[in-house]
Amino acid sequence: MNEFRAAFASMRLRTLPLSMGGVILGILLATADFKVNVWVAILIVLTTVCLQILSNLSNELGDVLHGTDTADRKGPQYGLNSGVLTIRQMKVLIGIFVAECIICGTAMTLVSFGTLWEMTPILVLLMGAGAIMGAMKYTLGRNPYGYRGLGDVYVFLFFGLVAVLGSYFVASHTLFWRLLLPGAAVGCFSVAVLNVNNIRDMETDAANRVTVAIRLGEKKAKIYQTVLIVLGWIFMLAYCQLRMFSWWHYLFVLTLPLFILHLRGVWKRTGKALDPMLPLLVISTFLFCVLAGVGFCAHLF
Repeated sequence: MNEFRAAFASMRLRTLPLSMGGVILGILLATADFKVNVWVAILIVLTTVCLQILSNLSNELGDVLHGTDTADRKGPQYGLNSGVLTIRQMKVLIGIFVAECIICGTAMTLVSFGTLWEMTPILVLLMGAGAIMGAMKYTLGRNPYGYRGLGDVYVFLFFGLVAVLGSYFVASHTLFWRLLLPGAAVGCFSVAVLNVNNIRDMETDAANRVTVAIRLGEKKAKIYQTVLIVLGWIFMLAYCQLRMFSWWHYLFVLTLPLFILHLRGVWKRTGKALDPMLPLLVISTFLFCVLAGVGFCAHLF
């Protein structure tokens, strides 16, 4: 593996559908209610992609610096923990994506609001700065919150509530309280992705970090996984009940077999054998978000 391929591997592009799912849902829900500028939508997605890659790179660096990722890691090996990239190279790569986040986020705010010097765009920029810090501090720093069992809270907030409500607001300049429901649905599924990853890595994580899976133990962590999936579906179904009835609004139900397949795999597998359940849940969540959003936009076609 050369350095370019190693850097590409460390970006963990297979995680992008998860981060994009929530913002795509938010954009599509905004499109169903308002006229959305297509360039704003594109910039929201680009900003999200940059933030996700920044998070992946920072997490890898943090895990290596804290001695969490070793040769015994059950998950895949990436550029830094495989020894191809140096710590200095990873820090340079992280710096590049911090700049990319700032550029894309600023452009997104400017195109959406037409200015950077009013209260609302300033608040959006501050939220973006918080997202950058949150992405980096998950495992980086002296007291990373991902090592204190708080990763689930971060993922629920940023991959769920902020992704859906934030993208809806930037696209439409409006918010409704009922949007908390689809935001919470995506948040639950996103936490479930983190949880199954933590269940898989319980043995190697135990020496250096605390996760919800380690606190619960494997059996209770799998019960937690089931609860997260069920709650996600309940939240989205509740949102549909609050909107004017249309069968199209339930288009996301087509993804139900994928979630059932995921839960069956989680309960039957353990350790490294759980690895295929991660991309399955990521893709399931992405399709859920896209179909849910398209269902609410059906009246536009």
